[in-house]
Amino acid sequence: MPAQLIDGKAIASQIREGVRRRVAERNTAGLRPPGLAVVQVGEDPASSIYVRNKRRACAEAGIHSLAHDLPASTTARELLQLIDQLNADPAVDGILVQLPLPQHIEAQEVIERITPAKDVDGFHPYTVGRLAQRIPLLRPCTPYGVIKMLAHIGIDPKGCHAVVVGASNIVGRPLALEFLLAGATVTVCHKFTQDLAMHVGRADILAVAVGKPGIVPGEWVKPGATVIDIGINRAADGSLQGDIGFTAAAERAAWITPVPGGVGPMTVAMLLHNTLSIAEQTAAETAQARAT
Repeated sequence: MPAQLIDGKAIASQIREGVRRRVAERNTAGLRPPGLAVVQVGEDPASSIYVRNKRRACAEAGIHSLAHDLPASTTARELLQLIDQLNADPAVDGILVQLPLPQHIEAQEVIERITPAKDVDGFHPYTVGRLAQRIPLLRPCTPYGVIKMLAHIGIDPKGCHAVVVGASNIVGRPLALEFLLAGATVTVCHKFTQDLAMHVGRADILAVAVGKPGIVPGEWVKPGATVIDIGINRAADGSLQGDIGFTAAAERAAWITPVPGGVGPMTVAMLLHNTLSIAEQTAAETAQARAT
């Protein structure tokens, strides 16, 4: 039987509606709406689309989006000064700096300048370190979205063999940590991995996040596996495709994410979820401080 599609768009819609309801409840209780500062440096076309979608999603959820659109000539010092201001602003719960940044700005320095309490993307070394030590606070949006998708379709990673292809700091590595946290046996494959086909063929849960179309042929997929394609690549005809050979994989897998409409919408949904979580934590700490 062909694989069942994992409708990330529908799952994300449910999460976003839950966030909207909770924000409305905050408003009714007299609390300010959560605030998310979105910083973009330069005018990268893909980044502009992502930022526009994030700001639209914030508006729909009732989250206050603070736009900081900076020219490509912005210096690293100027960007770090802005982050310092946002760190100190009590109306800002989360800070998101859209990547990639211009070449003259070191992304890691910028990520580490964001206070971990406002690290809504989950990229800060402190945030990832908490996840590695099994005491997560904020969770990286895309990996956390994958875990939420699996829970929605009733797939428990505990005891499964999860294979992650791609070891980036943004997706692959934190996703491997999420699978470990969930009790899976985890294999991480990267550019130095030998016999990739063998590793892929052993996966109960296969997640690929490389950014190269078709890097994993669908014929490699283990029959009955759950396949999560995180890659988004634009073909010559303008269409979007993932990292996995979809047609062949869908004939073998039990579940598979489409591209587009799979993991992508979940990333935005978890961004809203994280922003609200920070605001709720801040409100709880403020109430506790007043009571003591």
